[in-house]
Amino acid sequence: MKLLIVIIRDEDNDRVSAALTEQGYRVTFIASTGGFFRSGRATLLIGLEDERVQHALDLIRSVASEPKQDNEHKATVFVLNVSEFVQL
Repeated sequence: MKLLIVIIRDEDNDRVSAALTEQGYRVTFIASTGGFFRSGRATLLIGLEDERVQHALDLIRSVASEPKQDNEHKATVFVLNVSEFVQL
């Protein structure tokens, strides 16, 4: 199992979250701030099976808007191994 931590621009949050949930991913959204100008960011937490990671990355890549500046990216994604998953 993996955990994706996806940092995107606020303006992409609804579009990216909707695309992921339509494909059956469970997404938790956390409002965040970052970048040089402290602009609005959205941090998405997505728990998923290993074999679905590439599909989720491709989906995020295709839905997130193009960067507005040369030093900006569509998204920053951390892929973490999950040793245990428990729902209480």
